[in-house]
Amino acid sequence: MARPDRLFRLLQALRMLPAPVTAARLADETGVSVRSLYRDIASLRAAGADIGGERGYGYCLIEDGTLPPQMFNRIEIEALVLGLAEVRQMGDPALAEAAAAVLGKVAATLPSMSQQHLLHAVSRVHSFEARYPALPDMRIIREGCWREEALMIHYADKAGEVTDRTIWPLAIVYLDQMLVVLAWCCLRQGFRMFRPERIMKLEATGASFRPRRVALLRAYLAELKMPGCPPSN
Repeated sequence: MARPDRLFRLLQALRMLPAPVTAARLADETGVSVRSLYRDIASLRAAGADIGGERGYGYCLIEDGTLPPQMFNRIEIEALVLGLAEVRQMGDPALAEAAAAVLGKVAATLPSMSQQHLLHAVSRVHSFEARYPALPDMRIIREGCWREEALMIHYADKAGEVTDRTIWPLAIVYLDQMLVVLAWCCLRQGFRMFRPERIMKLEATGASFRPRRVALLRAYLAELKMPGCPPSN
C-alpha cells in the first residue's frame, strides 16, 4: 500500500474505532508493523493532525482538520439529520438541546445546496409514546462518566430493596424501552447495570477513579458477551 493511502487509512481508523485505540490495533488496520505505526503517527502529527495518546496507552484523534463539514454527501446528511432527531426524541433535555445545537452548527458550515438538503431531509423520527420514564439529573451521571468520578446513589433495586451505594459510572446505554447506567458497584464489588429511574437520590462525590474508566468499560463489555453476564439491579 502506498504511504499516502496508508496514512489516510490510519486517519480513518482513528475516526471510526473507539478511543483510545492501541498501536497494535492500528497497525493491524493499516497492515504495518507497530514500529512503522509509531512513525506514521509521528508523520500525521507533523502534518498537523491533533492526535492524543502515547505508546502503551493508545491513541485518539482529538481534532480532525482534514475533513471539512462540506464534504458530507446527501446520504450522509440524511444520516446526520436522522441520528440527531433520534437523540432529540430519546435524550434528556440537556442532550436534546445539544443535538439541536449541533444540527444548527453543522448547517451554518454547509454550502447552500447542502443546507437545502439538510432542511428538506426525507428522514424523520416519531415516537407515539414516551420511551423512558422520568429520570434523575442525567447531567450528574454524564459528568461522572466524563470526569471519571464516583457517584453516591440511594437506589431501589428490582426487588424494592433500598441501599446506599458508591458507583463508578462507566457508560449510559439507551435501549429500546430502557435506559441503563453501566457501572462498577463498590458495594457489590462487581459490574452492575443501574436503572436511572430507580435512583432516589444522586450526588457527585468528587472522588476520582481515573484513569480506569476505559479499561473497566472494555472488561464489562467483554463480560456482557459471555453467558451469565453481570446482573442488573
